[in-house]
Amino acid sequence: MVMELRQVRYFLALAEECHFGRAAQRLHVAQSALSQQLKQLERELGTTLFTRSTRRVELTEAGRHLVTHARSIADEVERAKDQMALLATGRTGRVSIGFVGTATYDVLPRIARTVRAQLPGVSLELRGEMLNPELVEGLLHGTYDLALVRTDAPVDAAVEVTTLRSERLVAVLPTGHPLADRHEIPLVALADEPIVVHPSRDRSSMHGRVLAACARAGFEPSALVEVGETATLVVFVAAGHGVALVPESVQSLRLDGVTYLPLVETETVDLGLARRAGRSSAAADQVAAVVEACVRS
Repeated sequence: MVMELRQVRYFLALAEECHFGRAAQRLHVAQSALSQQLKQLERELGTTLFTRSTRRVELTEAGRHLVTHARSIADEVERAKDQMALLATGRTGRVSIGFVGTATYDVLPRIARTVRAQLPGVSLELRGEMLNPELVEGLLHGTYDLALVRTDAPVDAAVEVTTLRSERLVAVLPTGHPLADRHEIPLVALADEPIVVHPSRDRSSMHGRVLAACARAGFEPSALVEVGETATLVVFVAAGHGVALVPESVQSLRLDGVTYLPLVETETVDLGLARRAGRSSAAADQVAAVVEACVRS
């Protein structure tokens, strides 16, 4: 037995109106169509749902029991329609975002707060402290809907990247370093220092950017100390293992024992929003707009 949604609607209208004329008018159908559908429903259920007389229509015991089930079905259908409408406009759904390590500390909390305020029906999955290759692979395999990446690293042709902002590099020194009390320093002043840096070029775009900046300043680092996460990088500097160059937004990571100093030179890195071309949901589009507004503000 298959009970059609139309039959549920017709049954509830007559159950509530107890009058064929009023129920038909409410449904905008002919009384004959209403009567035919309800008789068919009774045949399919094998029971009488209404007693009919020239003056009135009344529910039978079976009809009264069916009202509860029919209302539940109708309510579920309405909830489903509302949910589909929200999905179509991007006001609900699940969106996964990955963040390159150096973007984790300033923009991730801001994006999370803004999405909660503006898109409360959207569930965010956030993953920070990642490297560009991991993020691009995650986009291609559907692990992430969106990713904040460094734009100077090559990406797959199936990934679209929109540049959001350009950041200056700043130096990170141990607080007790002889240069830590300056207002700014030339990069060449760090020529004899070990450089704490993200992993090598094939894993992190920041590795290449730091070495290129040093080369433009006229030196090659005396030693490299490679660490995977930005927070760990700053901790290594605080512990005296060397100095580092990071995007200025990393200054929001406040750790004791380090001092951030502007460089005399203008060395920059770009942050971009990446997504898989042609594979964006409405919710991901809504979150992408929030991301762009948060990063560019």
